Amino acid sequence: MSLMEHRPPSRPVEITLFDLFKTGPGPSSSHTMGPMTAGHDFVARCAALPEGLLEQAERLDVRLFGSLSATGGGHGTDAAVLAGLMGHEPAACPTGLLDRLAATPDREHRVRLGNRLLAVSLNDIHHDAVAHEFPFSNTLIMELRDAEGRALHAMEYYSVGGGFIQWKGWTPPERGRPAHPYGNMRQLRECLRATGLTLHELILENETAMTGMGRPAIFERLESIMEVMYDSVRRGLEAGGFLPGTLGAARKAGGILASAERAPHAADRFLGRVNAYAFAAAEENAAGGVIVTAPTCGAAGVMPALLYAMRHTLNIGGRALREGVLASAAVGFLAKHNAGIAGAEVGCQGEVGVASAMAAAMLAHARGNAVAVVENAAEIALEHHLGLTCDPVGGYVQIPCIERNAVGAIKAYNACLLSTCENTGQHMVSLDAAIRAMAEIGREMSAKFKETGEGGLAVSMVEC
Repeated sequence: MSLMEHRPPSRPVEITLFDLFKTGPGPSSSHTMGPMTAGHDFVARCAALPEGLLEQAERLDVRLFGSLSATGGGHGTDAAVLAGLMGHEPAACPTGLLDRLAATPDREHRVRLGNRLLAVSLNDIHHDAVAHEFPFSNTLIMELRDAEGRALHAMEYYSVGGGFIQWKGWTPPERGRPAHPYGNMRQLRECLRATGLTLHELILENETAMTGMGRPAIFERLESIMEVMYDSVRRGLEAGGFLPGTLGAARKAGGILASAERAPHAADRFLGRVNAYAFAAAEENAAGGVIVTAPTCGAAGVMPALLYAMRHTLNIGGRALREGVLASAAVGFLAKHNAGIAGAEVGCQGEVGVASAMAAAMLAHARGNAVAVVENAAEIALEHHLGLTCDPVGGYVQIPCIERNAVGAIKAYNACLLSTCENTGQHMVSLDAAIRAMAEIGREMSAKFKETGEGGLAVSMVEC
């Protein structure tokens, strides 16, 4: 092993496809989907407490820390937590529920815990310190309290990006072991050489081993995920008006597509369409519509844009599209396993940057390229997002987020193009190296550039 190679991680990737690709309401996987999941989990745990303890329960109390506190208002965090406490999960959250909850902040809702009915409202969710000592930026403290305010049960949750949650004392869920364990791209290449499998086949075999699902069930669920991606583009192209919030941002996707179709050159028409598709899905996310974390809500326009173009403009067949999505998952797995995908932890390089790398790998694999080409495509896309800050203006996933999704989609296409034009033996930077760089940059990046709304465009655009 060369001196430039990273020492193998002690544990293999054990993330599954449907851990990575989750459906739910936008605008943020870490600020909306994660907190909703935490609220749902907490109520379920409380309901299982001894009856004698539940008889003392009087109220629920939630405190938000880190960027959840700083920008939770613009991300709909309060309403998401409340929806979770009311028993809703992201994948089945009714359309428009979060907007309705946010519009009636004083309204009390009933939560059943055993034989107890507790009243809960947005007033029970409090924004606490932005700077804190918890191990993850996006931390929630949830408590079940008695009439004197004493905590009968408490949980410390962490929203770690992509809709994933952990908690104090968390251990990975028990599941099957991967059939072909790997912790980085070098090890993944070794597995592919040793088994003779294609990248998508290896991902499938690992998925079956870890989840117990058969291939037909995996394909059916994956197709439904892809359909949500397509639908987010279609809905976004048809929608008009303005996005929610105080910025007054207009929805642009339909107009961009119309302009693209009038462009005199084929290259401009294609790139314009990809831009429009990315705007469409990202605007749907910003409006709280149902999207897919790929790998996050904030980056939910990148993969759907390229996937939609691959299907409708590049005329790539359904099987190849599915195999491309499977290949993209490997990149998302490695990024989350070895660095992170949450803007609050590593900045937007972990969101749009990783999404662009995934999309580049998807296209390269769907076109039948060797794994070296697929890796190079992903690496190029990620490398040229390194250092990208997360600085949402007004705390909304709108500016610069929507436009960044479009730029990320175009970068993905160009990264794939570059990887197929060059001699793979002459490519100098590995995907592992790019991911390690992203992790280091994320650790060193100032907190004000990581979704707190305290730096970058979030500050420079504010009029004094």
